[in-house]
Amino acid sequence: MSYSTAVYFAAYYGWLEKLAVVLTVLILISSLDDVFIDLWYWGRELWRKLTIKRSAEYQPLTAAQLKNRDEQYIAIMVPAWQEYDVIAQMVENMMSVLDYRRYVVFVGTYCNDQATIDEVERVRKHFRHLIRVEVPHAGPTCKADCLNWIIQAIFKHEAEHGIEFAGVVMHDAEDVLHPLELRFFNYLLPRKDMIQLPVTSLEREWFELVAGTYMDEFAEWHGKDLVVRESISGMVPSAGVGTCFSRRALLTLCADTQNQPFNTASLTEDYDVGARLAASDMSAIFARFPVQFRVHRKSGFGLGPDRDLVIDMPLCVREYFPDTLYTAYRQRARWVLGISMQGWMHLGWQGSLADRYLLFRDRKGIVTSLLNVLAYLVFFQFLGFYIAAKTGLWTLHFPPIFAPGSWPLQIATFTGLIMISRVVQRFYFVNKLYGWEQGLMSIPRMVVSNLINFLATLRAWKMFLNHLFMGTRLVWDKTQHHFPSAAKLAKQRKRLGELLLSWQAIEPEQLEAALDRQTEFKLPVGRLLLTQGALDDETLAEAISAQYDLGRAVLTRDAILAQHRRIPFEWCMRRRAFPFGQQDGLTQLAVAAPLDEESRLHMEELLGEPVRQYIARESEIAAGLRLLSGITDEFIADGKASLTDLMITQGLVDRAAFDQALTGFDLDRHGNLADYMIAKGVFTRENYAAVKELQHRQIPKQHVGHADPDAAEGQ
Repeated sequence: MSYSTAVYFAAYYGWLEKLAVVLTVLILISSLDDVFIDLWYWGRELWRKLTIKRSAEYQPLTAAQLKNRDEQYIAIMVPAWQEYDVIAQMVENMMSVLDYRRYVVFVGTYCNDQATIDEVERVRKHFRHLIRVEVPHAGPTCKADCLNWIIQAIFKHEAEHGIEFAGVVMHDAEDVLHPLELRFFNYLLPRKDMIQLPVTSLEREWFELVAGTYMDEFAEWHGKDLVVRESISGMVPSAGVGTCFSRRALLTLCADTQNQPFNTASLTEDYDVGARLAASDMSAIFARFPVQFRVHRKSGFGLGPDRDLVIDMPLCVREYFPDTLYTAYRQRARWVLGISMQGWMHLGWQGSLADRYLLFRDRKGIVTSLLNVLAYLVFFQFLGFYIAAKTGLWTLHFPPIFAPGSWPLQIATFTGLIMISRVVQRFYFVNKLYGWEQGLMSIPRMVVSNLINFLATLRAWKMFLNHLFMGTRLVWDKTQHHFPSAAKLAKQRKRLGELLLSWQAIEPEQLEAALDRQTEFKLPVGRLLLTQGALDDETLAEAISAQYDLGRAVLTRDAILAQHRRIPFEWCMRRRAFPFGQQDGLTQLAVAAPLDEESRLHMEELLGEPVRQYIARESEIAAGLRLLSGITDEFIADGKASLTDLMITQGLVDRAAFDQALTGFDLDRHGNLADYMIAKGVFTRENYAAVKELQHRQIPKQHVGHADPDAAEGQ
């Protein structure tokens, strides 16, 4: 290396040191902010452990207390733009797991997003308290716009059904909910005006570096930072999911905005709402209620055995976040743009000193995210010079700025110690939720996270400046969502009783009584509910149709008689099924409940062609069987429980004896089934007459009226 080149490199090294000093000071300033948050959190935890949690008055909230609170009506909002690949799974899983009855789900779709509309409509056939709200103009606009249309649908639903929702909950199309979520909100409403649950990432593989950064950051943000934020200022920013607004909060947000509570000028309407509620002195809480989650976890970085664990975690909303660099930085760019840049424009620096400090903390990232990556570049250049010096390639250099005992070196050392503290705390919070393997991986993932945030900040600045100077419209920047597979969720078809409870068609006590009697009488739970007068057969048929995704039978006298004698009557009686038509080479079969596989195959063998099953009401099946048996020449479905079921539940007939006698029944030889059973001694004529009188006096329960799903479409 020539002397002039050596002087050039020495001078360049000197300028690099000066830049390093500036970066070190700036990073130290940002780090002192983090140290303050750390000290506040750990000091608060220690104080609460030594005082509040040791006091005699301290009584932790329990799940039993949540379940003992009377249910209030709660609405759930799910805005959806191009969510056709996840929306059905999300809604089905949500309605399958929630341990709550008085809720209605409102899914907002756009008129030009037919794929998402079709998926919502498909699920809507199964769940009658799901309402699709159509945004009448083309999307994408922004999430706030979709939410505002949903709010209008909620108000309309209240007016049409004479109810008031105590709370409105925000969720996204990728959220996985805990069964106790609505019960927890119900317990705190209306005392709290905004309730925010923690948000966590579903577990990822250890080698998924980009997706893993969300595990790390949310574990620390929602494990520590939001706890501190609430205790310092009382202001809790909404995370956009797992947020419940009280009715009072919703009306306050609507009061000055012409019923448009969410700010359509912001891409982070959730953050904006939290700040506005704080300015209105609304009571907000970042809630942490301990619950248990079942998780499937690999051990030893995939080298050890898989484990099924039950872990203690705060009640939270879980979801999958983006798993590629491109999708991750695009999503975070929207967060940076909405929280830091648009928040600065719309909210300014209002509030108390604590509020302003937290606003500074939210907004410093538009600078520090760039500094972090610049610091990496400087560090690697220093590393290159160090290697060159050790190998003798670079020998000429000026006196170093970072000399032993100098203030720049002291600042750098102090900043380095703070960085070590950051690493230790990141490991602690990640290990707490995901185990030590993920805790270790969170250390290298900090570099990946800084790179994502750097790219996100650059994109946010570009979008913001284009909007500011070029008038470029800011729209909903779609993030491609993923939802856990059915296997991962261990999702099963919702049982009939649970479905009827969620429809509010029966009371829990009625279901419990029917289940208790099921073992004794060996009748399906739906038919037992009919004999109790707890349910009408139209609601039962709708529930079975929704449960198994089968169409409803449209029966007439002539259609039934046209298929007469195609299969033995005894078979129809035993399976409570009969053919009522033919279409496209298939026999249309009316059933009260789907046939098991063996019975279906036997039916197809008797008919000589495949069958398609349709759900009919219990009284329609009974009327059809009476018509086929010759007892009557009319087809009249009266909505009442069948005579046979009533006799069994009254203890007048033994189910096994009835089934055995039915095996020998022949319609042509014996004619009337009742006379045949009396002759066989299965029951007496007096008992038969008494039950007929009981059936005659039975008043069919009124069909349960549910929300008309079309009522909220189009505002």
